[in-house]
Amino acid sequence: MSSVEVAVADPALLGECPLWSPDEGVLYWEDIDGKAIHRFDPSTGVDEQRALPGRPGSFALTSTPGVLLVATEHEVVWFDWDSATVTPWLALEEAGAGIRMNDGRTDTAGRFWVGSMFEDTKAAKTVGSLHRIDADGTATIERTGVGTANGLGFDAERERMYFADTPTLSVVMWDYDAATGERTNEREFFDYTTVDGKPDGACVDSDGCYWSASVHGWAVTRITPDGVVDRRINVPVKKPTMPAFGGPNLDTLFVTSIATDEPGRDGVAQGALLAIDVSGEGITGRAETPFAGTPPA
Repeated sequence: MSSVEVAVADPALLGECPLWSPDEGVLYWEDIDGKAIHRFDPSTGVDEQRALPGRPGSFALTSTPGVLLVATEHEVVWFDWDSATVTPWLALEEAGAGIRMNDGRTDTAGRFWVGSMFEDTKAAKTVGSLHRIDADGTATIERTGVGTANGLGFDAERERMYFADTPTLSVVMWDYDAATGERTNEREFFDYTTVDGKPDGACVDSDGCYWSASVHGWAVTRITPDGVVDRRINVPVKKPTMPAFGGPNLDTLFVTSIATDEPGRDGVAQGALLAIDVSGEGITGRAETPFAGTPPA
């Protein structure tokens, strides 16, 4: 049985995008509505944060430790942790249109894929897009008509790409060519109406299993490459948002969450950062590929 612990008890307003940095031995994560990037060191238990001028939706590691490529508001920027400086780079959406960046992840070749969404989810608008950013800064709109972009993941062994538009209650997949960045043969991977919750952020483990945060469902769900649920780990927060493997052996599953007025279970605050030890089950993650582009000097 996997043990669920609280890594950071101080709740985020909208915790998201946990991302392990092997070079630094720390976990970066974010508070979207708190407009901050966090850095958690599990060896010391210290969690630090840096303020941003806008809401970060997601980010990627780069070839320079401590420098992140951050999708924030309508654009992507470079962020230097040590100096807390932001360097603008690419605008992806129209500023002031109410559309902000959300879930993002690099593929195994280092391209950054990031989706957007209308900031007022209650309006149920499908005006978001899925963007692909190549190393040279070329940005391509790969999909339109998106409600809330989430669930991006890549499986190099099976040459797959995963994506979830949360309101559709479905996770889709494509055959994916990492050499070209092309995706083909879209089909449904998992029907989320079969479990409690909705599909939010995700990651892929070393066995090719897809781990999905079941937001509103008090759980994290592991789905095999065949689309079958083989684990549901209950968590003490109603709205888990994204899992990520970290730790020296990539056998700790970190999970972010959203603060709510409803109390969490077992005295845990909604919005806490959780750590789930899966080492006893022989499960490990895969290190995420840094963005292939070069940060500014």
